[in-house]
Amino acid sequence: MPASEPVHLGRKRAVPSCPNPLFLLWLTELRDEAKDKGLKTQYTYQKAISSLNKYPLPLQNAKEAKILQNFGDGICKILDDKLQRYQRENSPNAPIHCLPEVAPPAGRQDNNSLAPSTKKKAAGDDGKGRGGGGGRRKRVYVPQKRSGGYAVLLTLYKQSQIPGSKGFMYKMELQSDAQSLCDKSFTAPDVGSKYTAWSSVSTLIQKNYVIKTHNPARYSLTEEGLALAEHLESAEQATKDVPGQAREGARGEGEEQEEEEGGGPGPVDLTTTDDEDEEEKDEDRLHCVERLICTGQPSREADGMGSSGKPQNSETRSRNLNAARLLPGTYEIILCVDFIETTGGSNHRKQELVKELQRNGVNFHVRKLNVGDFLWVAREKLAPVPGELRAPAGRELVLDYIIERKRMDDLCASIIDGRFREQKFRLKRCGLRRPCYLVEECGSAASHLSLPESTLQQAIINTQVVDGFFVKRVQDVRESAAYLTFMTRHLTKLYQNCTLSCRSRELEGDGGGTEEDRGSPSCSLISFAEFNHGAMKNKCQTVKEVFARQLMQISGLSGDKAAAILEQYSTPHSLVSAYERCESEAEKEKLVSSIRYGKLKRNVGPALSRTLYQLYCSQGVLT
Repeated sequence: MPASEPVHLGRKRAVPSCPNPLFLLWLTELRDEAKDKGLKTQYTYQKAISSLNKYPLPLQNAKEAKILQNFGDGICKILDDKLQRYQRENSPNAPIHCLPEVAPPAGRQDNNSLAPSTKKKAAGDDGKGRGGGGGRRKRVYVPQKRSGGYAVLLTLYKQSQIPGSKGFMYKMELQSDAQSLCDKSFTAPDVGSKYTAWSSVSTLIQKNYVIKTHNPARYSLTEEGLALAEHLESAEQATKDVPGQAREGARGEGEEQEEEEGGGPGPVDLTTTDDEDEEEKDEDRLHCVERLICTGQPSREADGMGSSGKPQNSETRSRNLNAARLLPGTYEIILCVDFIETTGGSNHRKQELVKELQRNGVNFHVRKLNVGDFLWVAREKLAPVPGELRAPAGRELVLDYIIERKRMDDLCASIIDGRFREQKFRLKRCGLRRPCYLVEECGSAASHLSLPESTLQQAIINTQVVDGFFVKRVQDVRESAAYLTFMTRHLTKLYQNCTLSCRSRELEGDGGGTEEDRGSPSCSLISFAEFNHGAMKNKCQTVKEVFARQLMQISGLSGDKAAAILEQYSTPHSLVSAYERCESEAEKEKLVSSIRYGKLKRNVGPALSRTLYQLYCSQGVLT
């Protein structure tokens, strides 16, 4: 191109303004208002703003906006109400496709971002210009007294004040300590509700009072949470020191309390309601409670100290001395049903089981079981405490009976994906001595499954004969409910004159065998908290446990074989070291072939031994 010829540069085409600026202004105000309150509807309004910006035609009313994306009945109704109010204040024929002179134009660039609106800034300036009263008022969340959030904040605060504390608490530990400060249960929802006291923890995390880290989860207070907890603790002490003045100056309803911006926290209102968020989905991961004794209470109670850190009276101390025993008549037998058996899948069929149990008058409780579908607990009977809404939670000991329920279609699916063998292995290691499989036939539907019926029947027989499980076969849900009903009544009669004591899972092999040989029920039982935690599928595992699961992935290597190998080689390092000490390849291939397993003391065999050698010593692809 010659130098003398001018260069013609392209010109950006001007972006046309929105033909519906009034609607755009109102949506912007709604979005900013939702943003100030921390509501998620701000994103809904922002999507509606983007859709309105792309629409090139003027709208006569909000109903016409229904054709646009992200415009629902709610947004259209709000805009129609604002339009009617605008026409009443100005005139019915007031123009709606241009902004009033007093309002700044709502351009496209400003409305496509989540920036604060000019209306809010003007209101703030007016407030400052008026003088006298100060700045804007900020709303601060304060949980209601004896609610879930209240109990969690105080418990974390008291734990942080203990010299040498680790600075955080695990879920089970936190629930156990906080239960005495809360009227609602942290584990069981109220009748007709899906929320527990633990649901409010998500609100505390959202308000930046509690922080959740690591997996399994660790809960600790933030700086804001620590300040709020200090005020709650001081208000609690003031209530104890000056009785009768706790409710003075309290508001009736509400979730939050106003304070002057920049003026520090005002007086704490302990009568506000605790707005519970939806229960956490992945909460289901519990951690080892290091200070948990077999009654499920913190170890400081065993030392004569209550949850508040103060010495207990003589009556409470004497009760703690006998904490590991339940005398006849002081407990009741309750059937525990895994919540998976009542929700999801074929809801009609699962609700039928619950209705049958209710119709039969069975005392049952739905909760999360980490292994098995049904089990029975002996729950301590405690009288309600005067002045408290709920009766204190009694101790729970798990009876030595656990049931895994299987329909034929579920059995087929679990065999294909490998769950069946893993479930049997976990049932054997759960610490209960009487595991049982409840197998439901599905009639002619068995002929349409992915596996032949003969394969399923063989799997059931192997479960009974080889694995040593008791297998009960029923025809349908009603027979399953009838069997659970008879078992509940049988166990109630069997344990009615027994004094129950609490044992630890580490001692599960000690004692109790002679009683069972004589046909008497075992009276040395595991606490429910320890049982359910020990049966967790995703808990922190030792190298030995991970090694066992790794071995069981090999085809033909059962749980008994893996346990026998682990007795001699507890870690992969010890096994590889043993291979290195062998002098020849043939010796390495036969290293574990002579290890005996099971009751019949059979050899592992040369085939599996060769597979193990290739797996842990081969550098390339296995052949």
